Amino acid sequence: MPATATSLRELTLRGIILGAIITLVFTASNVYLGLKVGLTFASSIPAAVISMTLLRAFKDSNILENNIVQTQASAAGTLSAIIFVLPALLMMGYWQGFPLLETAMICACGGILGVVFTVPLRHALVVKSELPYPEGVAAAEILRAGHTDEETSGKRKAQGLRDILAGSALAGIFSLVANGFKLASDGAGYWFSAGRAIFQLPIGFSFALVGAGYLVGITGGIAMLFGVFLSWGVAVPWLTTLTPMPEGATLAAFATDIWVSKVRLIGAGMIAVAAIWTLLTLIKPMYEGMRISLSVLRSGPGSSSVARTDTDLSPRTLLRTTILMIVLLMATFYSFVADSDLPASMAWTLVVAGTLLSFLLGFLVAAACGYMAGLVGSSTSPISGIAVISILAVSMIFIGIGQAQDMLDNEQHVRFFTALAIFCASVVVAIAAISNDNLQDLKTGWLVHATPWKQQAALIIGCVVGALAIPPVLELLYNAYGFIGALPRADMDPSQALAAPQATLMITIANGLFAHTLDWSYILIGVGGGIAVIILDTVLARSTRTLRLPSLAVAMGLYLPPSIVTALFVGTLISWFVKKRVRASASKTGEDAAPRLEQAERKGTLFASGLIVGESLVGVALAMIIVVSVGSGGSDAPLALAGPEFIPTAKLVGLIAFVGMCFIFIKRALRP
Repeated sequence: MPATATSLRELTLRGIILGAIITLVFTASNVYLGLKVGLTFASSIPAAVISMTLLRAFKDSNILENNIVQTQASAAGTLSAIIFVLPALLMMGYWQGFPLLETAMICACGGILGVVFTVPLRHALVVKSELPYPEGVAAAEILRAGHTDEETSGKRKAQGLRDILAGSALAGIFSLVANGFKLASDGAGYWFSAGRAIFQLPIGFSFALVGAGYLVGITGGIAMLFGVFLSWGVAVPWLTTLTPMPEGATLAAFATDIWVSKVRLIGAGMIAVAAIWTLLTLIKPMYEGMRISLSVLRSGPGSSSVARTDTDLSPRTLLRTTILMIVLLMATFYSFVADSDLPASMAWTLVVAGTLLSFLLGFLVAAACGYMAGLVGSSTSPISGIAVISILAVSMIFIGIGQAQDMLDNEQHVRFFTALAIFCASVVVAIAAISNDNLQDLKTGWLVHATPWKQQAALIIGCVVGALAIPPVLELLYNAYGFIGALPRADMDPSQALAAPQATLMITIANGLFAHTLDWSYILIGVGGGIAVIILDTVLARSTRTLRLPSLAVAMGLYLPPSIVTALFVGTLISWFVKKRVRASASKTGEDAAPRLEQAERKGTLFASGLIVGESLVGVALAMIIVVSVGSGGSDAPLALAGPEFIPTAKLVGLIAFVGMCFIFIKRALRP
């Protein structure tokens, strides 16, 4: 970086506005994708490419300003993780919608605390650490490439935007044809039986899921596919053999009911034990992160360099921000508790308990997530595991408070305590999500010689913008599609409901702890299966270098709808094939494969991001159209051009389009 970097503008008004716009778009996309399949995408890299392209209109734009934009926009890919927990309040019937103020305050307070908790870790874990920070380094490389030789960088920036736009257009058009016009199907399945056992061979046609799978990688794809095998190749056939089939029921309807009511409980048990195991492996980095955080705070401001590139938000600012967030959290919890008609002393006890739990658990998971982001990257850090452990810890503490006051014998009180536990866990997940991303962004900033405190300020702004965007998007999607088990209108099609898989799991765990209604036999089977997978993965880790079965990925494969997992697996397969093809080509010519692998990975990542963004944005747009149609007394499929009789043809059209997209994806990634 040249010496003139000290004179470059970073935190500009136009950058903040551009970052806010990208944050709004990617937040809407991530909320939709997360509710549909339980996955979100990292937005830093596509945001960096988009900001570089748009800021070219200004002659005085620079790499540091672009870095601030991508830092702010990265809040979209992380704060959206709140949807893993919060929709559970609707799915359990406690909320009838998403209250704007309470939802926004959870997101904003949790997100800002996530920034505050990880600021003291920056010097030790970013500047002085050997941690790889894969996504942070990748984002820095893209920013650098866009600001080197002007002719070369101009071509590369334009090509990067074309890759994203191509993927967006392709996925957006297919989503409109499939989900809007109903002229193509987004999945198909072949059902057959062997005796009384029922099997399914599923395939999903979602372009966005293929893009997400490309970013997951082949190891995660194989693990999730193994989970599908355990679900539909072992558990469903076994349970359909033991359970009499109702008169008149179809194979598909009967097997699906068994999967929803029993096999998913097995999946919940497996997810729980996998999450606990994942977090147990974090004890050492969690301890180290907390130790460094406390030691840096005790050292005071004089212990760090006064250089521009080593200047964080001041301890005084961090302290004031923390106190403000605690006060706002207490007000938010009071707003939630005030509707419970509890005695004032009990209400304030729960307000204080909820605030302290959110703060303390949030600090704990922030240290772990910040360290893990450096080790393996933000995308692979176990936010789902954090959510599971959070709801378990919070529920057990609230159960203790409720039992001490003899309040859990009342069904209404049990329902309230369950909802409060979910509400509290939502704050912890928001803290974990942002802390998971913050150090990754600060690594990018360190590599491009940015000013840390300006990045931290930008991320706080991103949290506020994302917090304002999430509630209306959630409300819109809920009214358009509904959630599984929670439809806003009686005449809605349950098959179109958003799965919100993690939120469903939160309800299962919380209800099982509070109301003692959980069928623990299937949960315990899942726990046993999870332990077996952990043992198998440990053996594979010691005996092979490449083959692994991450327990959390296997559990999600068992828990998620199989059409979702198969589409994800296709994406991981494309990633594996592209890398193999590049290595084989380089081996034949005697060239170094590294540059071509880097180029193919970059092009594939940008095209995959485009697929995700395109389908997600069309999903949000269709949601708006559906809400307007239903609100005026029209159909919940206002754009449909075909009826149920077209379904067989729609499946064929979907398959052809899906195969064509895969070929285009591979060809584009391999293009020089």
